[in-house]
Amino acid sequence: MPTALLIALAAAGGTALAAWLACLCDPARAWDFRPVAEDAAAPPAPAAWPAVCIVVPARNEATVLPATLPALLAQDYPGDWGIVLVDDRSDDGTAEVAQRLAREAGRGERLHVLAGASLPDGWAGKVWAMAQGVEAAGASGAALRYVLLTDADIRHVPGSLARLVAESEQDGLALNSRLALLRCVSRAEKLLVPPFVLFFNLLYPMRRVNDPRSRAAAAAGGCVLVRADALARAGGMQAICGEVIDDVNLGRLIKTEGVLRLQLSRGDVASLREYRTLGPLWHMVRRTAFTELRHSYTLLAVAVAGLLLLFALPVALVPLGIAAAVTGSPGWGAALAALGAAGWLAAGAVARPATRFFGLAAGWAFALPLAGVLYGGMTIDSGRRHLQGRRRAW
Repeated sequence: MPTALLIALAAAGGTALAAWLACLCDPARAWDFRPVAEDAAAPPAPAAWPAVCIVVPARNEATVLPATLPALLAQDYPGDWGIVLVDDRSDDGTAEVAQRLAREAGRGERLHVLAGASLPDGWAGKVWAMAQGVEAAGASGAALRYVLLTDADIRHVPGSLARLVAESEQDGLALNSRLALLRCVSRAEKLLVPPFVLFFNLLYPMRRVNDPRSRAAAAAGGCVLVRADALARAGGMQAICGEVIDDVNLGRLIKTEGVLRLQLSRGDVASLREYRTLGPLWHMVRRTAFTELRHSYTLLAVAVAGLLLLFALPVALVPLGIAAAVTGSPGWGAALAALGAAGWLAAGAVARPATRFFGLAAGWAFALPLAGVLYGGMTIDSGRRHLQGRRRAW
């Protein structure tokens, strides 16, 4: 290999290694999968339990509701509470299934199924459904203090709502969010789900999100308990009406009004959405990946270059270094192989807490480069679909 190419590869490999080491040394420790809600002691009960409304936006969720809605109806919350499920023009009988489940649970009085109206111009579908639910909750006549926004595929243990409210009351939180435990059973899930949560944490380090002095803000859309008055002061759902990444933008909105808390859940709040193969995960990520890059093809190019540098290059340097050593550059070859192996090991060290959190063997951490390359492909596909005018539907 030409000396100039060897130097360039060594410099790139050194840069990738330095980036992974910097991630490990960052005080935010976004890679360590902390804080976890269930690791903390349960907060004391408040002197009085405030009124809460649970809002569930749902579109074609008849299949998953039997596994999630009964658990939501079984909440043992001591105060005044109810559920508004917004059926956003489903064609699979979502509303009928929800009503039947409530009757079978003997909790028909807790559930109000609201037929969603047509989507106005400028609104994202899910945000519009949530806005209708929040409006219906506010019109109930109760002195509503909190709204719990949760997805139809999220299962809550019976004490979930009470714990969220008790935490918020004790610490004066304007928004209290759980990153639901994602399913990690199939090979596709084992490869891609731990890195997905890791990348979310790297983009929005939870310790910084939870620090009132930091500008970092985010929330996890599957479970967000928000103070009704804070949401109203911030402009309500109208303020994020067109946002397809609704949870992060809701977190940013509410942080202007008060303190946020974002934590992982070990299973008290869990997503039952299944991703048995690569395809559904690919579709899920590409819906919002280009939006995360603010629809900028410049940022897309930078992001893809960064993913190749951090994930593909360290692995590629190992065989390239061996090849260079065999073909007459033993010193450079050894250096390249060592840099590649060190970068790969450092990436694995960053990923290991994620795979451990999901109960996976250590070897899955060293598949992070493959996951990174696949996420790069999803991001490119997201940009391609935007260029073709194909937008997220809901």
